[in-house]
Formats: sequence, structure tokens, C-alpha cells
Amino acid sequence: MPNTSNYKLNAAIANSKYTDLLPYKDGSTTNEFLQRIVDILLDFVKATNDRKEKILDFHHPEEMQNLLDLKVPEKGVTLQQLVNDCATTLKYQVKTGHPHFFNQLSCGLDLVSMAGEWLTATANTNMFTYEIAPVFILMETVVMTHMREIIGCNWKNGDSILAPGGSISNLYAFLAARHKMFPNYKEKGIATIQGQLVMFTSDQSHYSVKSCASVCGLGTDNCLMVPSDVNGRMIPSELEKLIVERKAKGHIPFFVCCTSGTTVLGSFDPINEIADICETYGLWLHVDAAWGGGLLLSKKYRHPRLSGVERAHSVTWNPHKLQGALLQCSTIHFKENGLLLSCNSMSADYLFMQDKLYDIQYDTGDKVIQCGRHNDIFKLWLQWRAKGDEGFEKHMDRLMELSEYMVKRIKEQPDKFYLIMEPEMVNVSFWYIPTRLRKMPHTSAREAELGKICPILKARMMESGTLMVGYQPDDRRPNFFRNIISSAAVKESDVDFLLAEMDRLGHNL
Repeated sequence: MPNTSNYKLNAAIANSKYTDLLPYKDGSTTNEFLQRIVDILLDFVKATNDRKEKILDFHHPEEMQNLLDLKVPEKGVTLQQLVNDCATTLKYQVKTGHPHFFNQLSCGLDLVSMAGEWLTATANTNMFTYEIAPVFILMETVVMTHMREIIGCNWKNGDSILAPGGSISNLYAFLAARHKMFPNYKEKGIATIQGQLVMFTSDQSHYSVKSCASVCGLGTDNCLMVPSDVNGRMIPSELEKLIVERKAKGHIPFFVCCTSGTTVLGSFDPINEIADICETYGLWLHVDAAWGGGLLLSKKYRHPRLSGVERAHSVTWNPHKLQGALLQCSTIHFKENGLLLSCNSMSADYLFMQDKLYDIQYDTGDKVIQCGRHNDIFKLWLQWRAKGDEGFEKHMDRLMELSEYMVKRIKEQPDKFYLIMEPEMVNVSFWYIPTRLRKMPHTSAREAELGKICPILKARMMESGTLMVGYQPDDRRPNFFRNIISSAAVKESDVDFLLAEMDRLGHNL
């Protein structure tokens, strides 16, 4: 990444201030200032896709504070200083689109989606009414309808909205489920419910599901964690057992969250079996496919992972994860139309007037709890225009094939790597084995030692700047590595590099 000296403004305007830009002055200074910013962005894009570049230039927080000038001044700085600030910011930023960044569920830098985000920022439009965002509102309607059709043919006439993250998407599902069972709750509150509401989710589910119980007044003790099997999938018989137990106590079971693509292991709960139980006991079925939803686009990998998803009442699906849309881009879908509006509408007449000159069904702001919404649709719409369903399908298949390749390479090096389980998705969970532990029998004692290796090896990765792979423990194991392949930039050679680089950095631990 070039240093700030590569982005010099013309000497005549370098010491200019923001008041020399539009709308205060004419456009010549504005043009050059923005061109330098674009130069910085394009250089970052190039560096991100250069395998010879480091992923990051790591510094501890105290060191970084000394490298950066972050203070807010009393008087504004020059345009040249603003350009330098932009270049410095990206110089020390992690390149999450780098082919050797395997750290998060959302990896990669899709350039079409990025272009959409640039346009979105320039338009600077709130998404609460058709009046101020006509094109974007129509795009959202078209794309959300298409996503529902992919979930199931009986979903076309449902409803959807883009939310600020999968956690809030799950919250919308919770609120709609409670509203469906107790429509007077919105006005009358908790007194409407004669009994204790309880909800159920897998012990491997995202913490946001449990958070719903906290922020909505159930209490986390009333979010029951259903045991999972050795592969991280919810056990349906355990779910039914817990439902029966709670009903016997006079509690009111109302909501089940089924996870399609768990955060750590990438596991898929058996939707059809869980749907049978929900239908038997009259519970709302929500599928949290924030992570795994992209596989709905793959004929090869959709089944059996997401078989039965069309039986759910609501589905969370985050295109900013497996599909590579830029952060953030999270959707929540409902089979039944009208629930979002009925549940969340406050009918604020200073925003959502009923006597506008157009069809007010396109005013989406009253459907949501946040009122104003960031425009997250254009980058997804533009990306989908570029790829089509076919392109997304190829992308899903390629990511899965690369993960299968990684599993194959790990199995070919059993002295150096231990595969924890056959993955259902792109989450490949494994231990790296340093030289001193390679002849040690694989017992719980060895696993404990391998767990201690993970944070040390991760620190070496970050200090070298050449590789980033995440690690974590779970309820069955100490720390282990969880590799994610969700970037279109990754090739088989990058997987080979990953394994070789872990060995180079960690063999003597």
C-alpha cells in the first residue's frame, strides 16, 4: 500500500479547506480532492488482491495510538491532510478481501457490490418512504420477492425487509411470532399473556436468539437451549421433550429457532423434523439461515441442508456472508404478508401520511422498529444483476468445492493437521499439530495441548501479517481453528499456502 506522499494535491489547493469544496465553491477543487480519494481506494483494492501484500500491518493498540493522529481539532484541517488521513486509515486497515484472509464469515471484496456501495453513499438516501427513495424502494421489492420465491413457491406473496444485521433480523422474527400469537400485546403489553412465554433454540445457535429473550422481556432462562448432536445439529427428540416439560408447567411455548449454518461448525439443524414438531404443538418456526442461506441458490448443495425451509414462518438470510455482498446486507422474510406492518406500525402521521399522491404500500418505514434505514439494497441488486442466479450458484458451488479441497489436503497431512469433523459447509474445523506433539496419541490431554497452540499461532499469523484464520473453543473441545472460505478470490493454491504457512509459523511451538 503506497504511503501518503503518493496522493499529493495540486499545490494551489493543498492548503484549501472544506469550504473550498462544493457546495461552498465551484467544482474544480472538488474534482481533484475526490480524484485523490478514488486513487487511494483503487490502490487499496489492488493491494487487497495482491498475494505479495500483507493482510495487515499489526500494531498493539498503544503503538497504533502513537502512529495515528486521531484527535478532533478545534479548527478544521486542510484538504491535503484529509487525503493523508484517508491513506493512513487504509494503510493500517485489515484487508478482509485478501485471498489469505479466512478469519470471518464475511470475507472477500466483491467489486460490483463495492461499486453499489459507493453509489449508495453518494445518493445518501433514507429508505423509509417511496417519496425520497423511489428507485431503491422498488429494487428492494423486486429483490426481496425473488429471495422469497427461492425459499419456496408458497412464499411469493409474503413480506420481507432489510435489517441492520442478522441479530436484528432474528429479533423481527421473534416480535412477529409473539404478535401473531398475542395480537393485543402491542397495545396491552405483558398483561395480555396469562402465563410464561418460552422459546427454544439449539445450544449451537447464534447468541442473538437468546438476546431476543432478554431484550423482549422473557428473560434468558426462558430461552431453552436444545441439545445438539456430535455434529452440532439440534436433536428433535430433545426439542419435543423440552416443549412437553414446559407445557406441563403451564408455560406457553411459542417460538422455535432452527439454525441453518451454525457460526462455529457450520451445521444445519434438520428442518423437516423440527417443522413436524412445531406443527404438532402450534409453534412458530423461524430458520436462522444468516450464514447458510446462500446455499439456497445451489441445486447441488441446497439439499439436504435446507430441505423443509419452505415450511418455516420466517427466515433470516444474510447476503453479506456467503454471497459476498458488502457489509452489511441482512434480510428477514415472512411467509405471511402484513405481519411486519401490523406488529411494528406506529402510524406516525408526520412521516407516513395516508393521503400521498402514490400507493403508500411502498412506504416501508412503518414496518420496522428503527424508522430510518440505511440503503442496503442497491449493492445487492447490482451484484445480482451482474451474476444472475446462475453466477451466484457457481459461486456457492465453488466455495463448497474449495472447502472440500481443504479437507482433502488436511487428510493428506495427518501428522500436521487433525480434522475435527466432516463439514457440512465452508467451516473447516481442525487442529494444527506442532512437531513436538506429532507422535503423541490423540487423547483429551493432547487436545488440551493443541488448544493452547491456537492463540499463540494466531498471534504469529497477525504479527507476520501473512495469514488470518479464526479459532475458538466450543462446549466439547478446547480451542481449535475454524477456517472460512467465502471469498471469490480464493484458489486451491491459497488453501495450500494456508496449510504451509501455519506449519512454517507453528512447527516449533
